Amino acid sequence: MTLTPARTGTSSGTPTEDGAAASRGRRPDLAIRTLRLAGGRVSFAVRPRVAAIYGGLLAATAVVFAVSLAMGEYSIPLPRVLWALAGQGERLDLFFVRDVRLPRAWVAVLVGAALGIAGGVFQSISRNPLGSPDIIGFTGGASTGAVATILLFGGSMLQVSLGAMAGGIATAVLVYLLAFKQGVQGYRLVLVGIGINALLMAVRDYLITRAELTEALTAHIWMIGSLSGRGWGEVVAVSAASAVLMPLVLALGPRLRMMEMGEQAALALGVSVQRTQITAMLAASALTGAAIAVSGPIGFIALAAPQLVRRLARTRGTALFGAALMGALLLAAADLVAQHALAPVQLPVGVVTAVIGGTYLVWVLYREWRTGHA
Repeated sequence: MTLTPARTGTSSGTPTEDGAAASRGRRPDLAIRTLRLAGGRVSFAVRPRVAAIYGGLLAATAVVFAVSLAMGEYSIPLPRVLWALAGQGERLDLFFVRDVRLPRAWVAVLVGAALGIAGGVFQSISRNPLGSPDIIGFTGGASTGAVATILLFGGSMLQVSLGAMAGGIATAVLVYLLAFKQGVQGYRLVLVGIGINALLMAVRDYLITRAELTEALTAHIWMIGSLSGRGWGEVVAVSAASAVLMPLVLALGPRLRMMEMGEQAALALGVSVQRTQITAMLAASALTGAAIAVSGPIGFIALAAPQLVRRLARTRGTALFGAALMGALLLAAADLVAQHALAPVQLPVGVVTAVIGGTYLVWVLYREWRTGHA
């Protein structure tokens, strides 16, 4: 969560960064608290502002989650929603809350969290705010793997999930190998990823042109990205992948923060740079594939979530847990808008995230241009 290992001294609040902030006329974060666990054997540095931001994100997600269970053609007051969650109340309340709306809301939260944390990993490795799975091809690889499984093998839910994960991992390996030259540099990774993404889109479009009309229509609808009709099977699938991969990615967070100071500095601190990069990219690619398999390729969550939480919390290092919280909130809110903005017509959530994310991308590019990074 908001905790960063105090022993490593690699978070945004390190003396070096605080000194840099002071040299630029900014007030360093002096309100750091130390939390000690296990009799003092494990300690964490806790920043009140970061804790407050993360708490606010959790509260906002809970509010959006509750509203999504209550709103719809059959509206249910919040007290009756709570009763339905406890297994009490009218039969229609139980049906709509527990069988229809609850699994969809959970899928939105879990997929958003998975995309947010994956985006944080890729932006940390590339050291570039545009280095998200959407931009550098991992989402394209996962979606191409899933479309190939649908069109070539008529795959089941599990097979589509495995196809998406395999596509994402294969793309990560290919991009890493092509971008590697005495280490992986951020802009080289982004440029190679954009080229691979273009090739994957061509393969995906070719597969669709060779498919039967019904299959092509199914694949096309899936590619828009939607959470409509998602049930407990999808919740179990994305939960299982998240339970395995998210702890692994979060455990790599301290090393990723060290690597953001530069590869030489990370090596001097004992970090195996290449091993960390490969492990983090494979885990984040598999997480992206698992998320896309149940929802379709929902764009811009992975791009926007890490940067938004970083700016809100005013942290300089990777904030993977915060990116997961922000991703969950963004996708849950986007799905709520998709369901009710043009009611009774429901929009695919991928349309809503594309509208919001496109605006965000223009803003990021404008800031990069103003700062001379683009």
